[in-house]
Amino acid sequence: MPAAGAIAFDFGWRDGVEILIMAGLFYGVYRLFRRVRGSRILAELLSVVACLAVVAKLLDMQALNWAVRSVSAFGVVALLVAFQPELRRALVEFEGLRLFSRKRERGDLAAEMAEIVRQLSAKRFGALFALHRTMDLGDYLETGVRLDAELSPELALTIFHPKTVLHDGGAIVKDGRLEGAACVFPVSQRELADRSIGLRHRAALGLAEQSDAVVLVVSEETGQLSIAYDGDLERDLDPEEFVTRLREILASDPAVGEEDEEIEAAAPRKPHD
Repeated sequence: MPAAGAIAFDFGWRDGVEILIMAGLFYGVYRLFRRVRGSRILAELLSVVACLAVVAKLLDMQALNWAVRSVSAFGVVALLVAFQPELRRALVEFEGLRLFSRKRERGDLAAEMAEIVRQLSAKRFGALFALHRTMDLGDYLETGVRLDAELSPELALTIFHPKTVLHDGGAIVKDGRLEGAACVFPVSQRELADRSIGLRHRAALGLAEQSDAVVLVVSEETGQLSIAYDGDLERDLDPEEFVTRLREILASDPAVGEEDEEIEAAAPRKPHD
């Protein structure tokens, strides 16, 4: 066994950096799975492996180092199998960063939402959707029921069916997923010329006044489609006008770069009514 002085001498700054990187990776994995059943066991196993790796590194134990590497390789495969649903969810969250496909996702979201509201309109199901952009909608999400579900026409029809408990209130959509339903949105206190505008449209306008969300409304009485954005309410849009307007708004996402600004310049926004 080498002397303590030799151990300190062999331990250089690169070794310290390597240990810090490994610790960061282990902590990241722990945070990813901390809400998963069995996460405490996973954290304990990672801690044991990390301690063994540090000891093998400091004491230059070749056999222990080989054992740690072998267990780590097997552990990666075991994690992939045991936590497959959670890994799929994590990939969805990473995909939500939209670093490489913002334009495609926005186009897909506009088409998907257009199909959803078309089906809701055909059945005269009143509906209210808030599409998250950059401002946090967490306070409104807390007033409803968290779902974190894949967005689909079938799910939307189920939620906004008049006989379901979630049909009152609004749904929040973020990164192409339905984050929650039955959420309470602030009602606009603005004096409106048209007094026939109901509570659902006033809630859409209220949220559009207090955030940068794009709020979509399906009228329960007429099936007409409306969009509230940037403090304005555009009512009674036909399906073609709806999807065109929604694409224009989503293309003006403030988080995008110069490429999307060129797209917006090529397709200028319609003036608000």
